[in-house]
Amino acid sequence: MEIALAPSAGFCFGARRAVEMVYSLVHQGKKAATLGALLHNPQLVEDLKSKGVQVVSSPRDTPPGHVLVLRSHGVTVQVEAEARALGLECVDATCPFVKKIHRLAGQAGDEGRVFLLMGDRDHPEVQGVVSHCKGPCFVCRDREELENLLQKHPEWRAEPVAAAAQTTFSLDEWQKCSETLKKVCTNAAVFDTICNATAKRQKEALELARRCDVMLVIGGRDSSNTAKLQSICAGQCTTYLIEKASELSSLPAFSAGLSVGITAGASTPPSIIKEVLDTMAEVNSTELNFEEMLEESLKSMNTDEKVHGVVVGISPTEVYVDVGRKQAGFIPAAELSNDPSVRPEDVVKMGDELELLIMKTNDQEGTIMLSKRRVDAMRGWDDIQAAMDNNEILEGKVIEVVKGGVIVLKDALRIFVPASQATANRGDDLNVLQGQEVRFRVIEVDRKRRRAVGSIRSVLREERKAAQQKFWEQVEEGQAFTGKVKSLTNFGAFVDLGGVDGMVHISELSWNRVKHPSEVVNVGDTVDVYVKGLDRENGKISLGYKRPEDNPWVKLEQEYPAGTVCEAKIVGMTAFGAFASVIPGIDGLIHISQIADHRIDKPQDVLKVGDMVKVKITDVDLERHRVSLSIRAALEDEQAAADEAAENAPEDAVVFSTEEPAAEE
Repeated sequence: MEIALAPSAGFCFGARRAVEMVYSLVHQGKKAATLGALLHNPQLVEDLKSKGVQVVSSPRDTPPGHVLVLRSHGVTVQVEAEARALGLECVDATCPFVKKIHRLAGQAGDEGRVFLLMGDRDHPEVQGVVSHCKGPCFVCRDREELENLLQKHPEWRAEPVAAAAQTTFSLDEWQKCSETLKKVCTNAAVFDTICNATAKRQKEALELARRCDVMLVIGGRDSSNTAKLQSICAGQCTTYLIEKASELSSLPAFSAGLSVGITAGASTPPSIIKEVLDTMAEVNSTELNFEEMLEESLKSMNTDEKVHGVVVGISPTEVYVDVGRKQAGFIPAAELSNDPSVRPEDVVKMGDELELLIMKTNDQEGTIMLSKRRVDAMRGWDDIQAAMDNNEILEGKVIEVVKGGVIVLKDALRIFVPASQATANRGDDLNVLQGQEVRFRVIEVDRKRRRAVGSIRSVLREERKAAQQKFWEQVEEGQAFTGKVKSLTNFGAFVDLGGVDGMVHISELSWNRVKHPSEVVNVGDTVDVYVKGLDRENGKISLGYKRPEDNPWVKLEQEYPAGTVCEAKIVGMTAFGAFASVIPGIDGLIHISQIADHRIDKPQDVLKVGDMVKVKITDVDLERHRVSLSIRAALEDEQAAADEAAENAPEDAVVFSTEEPAAEE
């Protein structure tokens, strides 16, 4: 078994400084009390307790004669004030990097800035920082929360904003948050406050996890930075979090030949790391791996590693199994399936007979811990290998989106699909695959390292190719399709017809003139189109989107023939006349000679854009798409109608004239 230790594992500068300060007090013969656990490491706290160091929850609980130690995470302003008011002797072990954020928080308020802090709002470090804020302060745990907050406060786009991060915040998540802030807030002061040791430790852990089969993360389960290390490593390989060396015996068996990486949180003492390394080295030196140790522990039961059991009980956290022995068998929920989202009742039911692997026995309590998923995985490797050899297409469920790809669950096996093999096109969002059933091929199997790599893209490309072939065999000009707008260019829109793309030229998008396709359609729109032209040799398809019945020239021909008098809106002016909109999509020309019943020098003397005028359609050229209009002809028609009415009026009728009477001489 190959063992590798991350160079920066263990105490960071701030943690080491705090621990040394407390031990120094002890060596000086002073009594000490820490305000809360000095660090999030139960073993360290227990060692300090054995040396007389007490843990108190508030300054007022400090025993008489004790020095109060403010822990490395820092405390709130209110707690500091309370300690001073009580006249307590204090030692401030707050990490200098945390103190820096305290200053930034106060400075932001002095400058009238909104202070944004990325971190865990329940963590004592964050609570201490918030207390130093003199103005508006908000805490976000990740980029998603930050984006939601920025949407609720659009005024921050231009207002002064300051941002920082908890010292143990995820470096990768902070980079995402920084990008968002710099993009949205034009007046933001962004401070990189993640501890250098934290950033370095996270980077080393990631690199180590990428090349190892298993990672061990040593640290307190309540430690924020340790939890982040576990999360980073878990995205690359099987990862276990332990607090001390004695927990190694409770882990699943490690096969010989595995590479095991070890890292530790910033609050983990060197002694604990050494104890873990010594235990691992002892296993290696005796050439007895964890799997063999497990087998040795099972010999006393006089049984094989695998047993058959019957489900006799189901709870939300475990399944109870009768294995025909005096010990009570149970399967933890995590050992039922590799899919973390399923519930025990979704996997088994009462009375099911299962083949199980013995994980651990506890003779004192009379229990046997069993695993179903590991037996399923052992059986599944043969199937996976055969599927790869036969180039078989498999179906599985995407159970997790990780850095660099997705995890597909096939039966009990986790198949890693790299981002480059997960979607039809590079750059597509992997998150849309979460929870989806997908078809894939296995392209790599490493049974020794228990890894399998798959490809969804190869299947998608084959399916697309088959769809294209079928499409070209059946497609005809004039055929109608419902497709989805895939992309837009200056000259048109590309539409996915189901494996094949066609293009709607910008001139085919609307009967009206448009400057860009986005005026009519958007990417993702579902549209009804028809095939206008096919270039089978080059695989190109021209699509039509305009419906003939919506053609304004058809409407004009049917409803507005030459001789029609109608209302029109002036939409443009030239030296030789004016253009007026007859119906949407069709403008006609009113020549300057037809604007008035008398001579004018220029159209602007009589008309302006936006005027509504009565015109007569004097000519329609459907072939050349031209319409001639006349205001003068409309006026003449009105006058002729009035004259005719006067002539036909009875002799005794009174005719009213619209002309003003001549002035008397």
